[in-house]
Amino acid sequence: MARCESCSAPLPANTNRCIYCNVRNDVDLHTKHKYSIQTKHSERICPHCETHLQTIKLDINGPFFIERCKSCFGLFFDLGEIDTLLENSVSNVSDINLSLIKNINKDRFASLQKVKYIKCPVCSDYMKRLNFGHRSGVIVDQCLKHGIWLDSGEITHLMEWKKAGGQLLSAKEKLKVKPKKNARPLLDSSIYTQQAAPLESDLLETVSTLIYRLFT
Repeated sequence: MARCESCSAPLPANTNRCIYCNVRNDVDLHTKHKYSIQTKHSERICPHCETHLQTIKLDINGPFFIERCKSCFGLFFDLGEIDTLLENSVSNVSDINLSLIKNINKDRFASLQKVKYIKCPVCSDYMKRLNFGHRSGVIVDQCLKHGIWLDSGEITHLMEWKKAGGQLLSAKEKLKVKPKKNARPLLDSSIYTQQAAPLESDLLETVSTLIYRLFT
C-alpha cells in the first residue's frame, strides 16, 4: 500500500489525497521511477482540470516522455507507451495468480465512481472507455489516434495486476480462438478453380446443341 509522502499515513486504493493531512500525492511516479520535468506547459490539455499538461522525462533505458497533470496527477501515454512502462517496471513474471488478480481488482475497483467521458488531450474528441487487458479492472480512456489517459493511481493498479500475472492471462486469452457454432467450412479456392473449367465447358456444349436443334 502506498503511503503519504507528507505524513507517511497509508493511502487507500484509488485515491491520491491523504485522509489525515489532506495532501495530494503523486502515487504513480513517486519512488517508482526517477523523472524530471522536461516541459512545464505542453500543448496537451488535462481532460479533468483543463490546464496544460507537463511533459515528464523518465529514466527508462533512454529518453521516455509522458504527459502529466500537475494538479490531479493524471497521466497521458502515446500509443504503446503503457506497455513500455509496464515492461520496465515489472519483469520476470512467469505465473498467473488468479486469486491475487481478483483481490487487486476488488480492492481498487471504484464502485461509487460516476461514469464520465472525457476528451482527448490532443484532439479534444471524446475518448472511448475500455478495460485495459480485458480483465485488469482498470477502465482507461483511449483515443484511437493519439493515446490513453490514466487517472491517478491507475498505473499503480496496472503494475500490481501485471506482477500477479494479469498481462500473461490477457495474452493467453487472446490466443484462444473459438470456432463459431454451425459454421460451414470455407471452400478451397484451388478446388473451385479446378471445377470451374469443366462446368463452363459443359454449359457451352449444351447451349450449342439447343441452338443447332432450333435452327436446323
